[in-house]
Amino acid sequence: MPPIAYEGIRNWDEFDPARHSFAWDEDEEACLRSLVGEWVPPVLSGMAGWWEGERWCERQVDAIIRERYGTWAWGWGWSYRYGGPIGNWVSGPSSVTTPDETAERVVSALLEWREWLERTAQRFTELAPPPDAPPEVRSWHLERACVRLVTHALDSGAEGGWHGQASIVLGWFLTSTGMDRADAARAVESAIGGRFESWVTPERTLIESVGEELAAGLTGHAPYQDHRERVALEDLHDRC
Repeated sequence: MPPIAYEGIRNWDEFDPARHSFAWDEDEEACLRSLVGEWVPPVLSGMAGWWEGERWCERQVDAIIRERYGTWAWGWGWSYRYGGPIGNWVSGPSSVTTPDETAERVVSALLEWREWLERTAQRFTELAPPPDAPPEVRSWHLERACVRLVTHALDSGAEGGWHGQASIVLGWFLTSTGMDRADAARAVESAIGGRFESWVTPERTLIESVGEELAAGLTGHAPYQDHRERVALEDLHDRC
């Protein structure tokens, strides 16, 4: 299968679990394990062969997964080392070993990705502004959402490129509230704009500043500074 385009990755509709069912049971797991095992080379290339066989295997497995489950499964191999949330798969050179071990890692990574998508979708629901909220109230919700979703990316374990995940998730969130995808991408770029770095955990004040700028840019209103009326909602979001 051809690789998913950049624009496709930015499209929440392609990943929203509510739009893409996932039937999983023992039979399906056994089938996927068998399919993966068939593509593991009997003799691995290793460092001497520049891991050619391992990389080839990873590409075949990726094609199997996306063809079998759909575009939403794209991130099964999006390792924390490269800005993603996945810990069960790193790369072909690191994760392709024996057929059984490789299949175990693939299955675990796919389920990990699905769980992460479902958890992310739940966060979107919890953080979304009320549909009829006036601009000043919407601003408060957007600022809080931005802060928590950037933290969500940090907490996923991502290392290099974690801010890319934060940018994608923020864009997904904004489009999930009804915003045009291009407008959402511009808003996120304007707010983040190179302010986060790989391998660097930003200060809380910087994350909050980005949230304030995103909210103000989208609504024309600075977020409320007095949050006392929303203490219960703040506590709910902090616990999630």
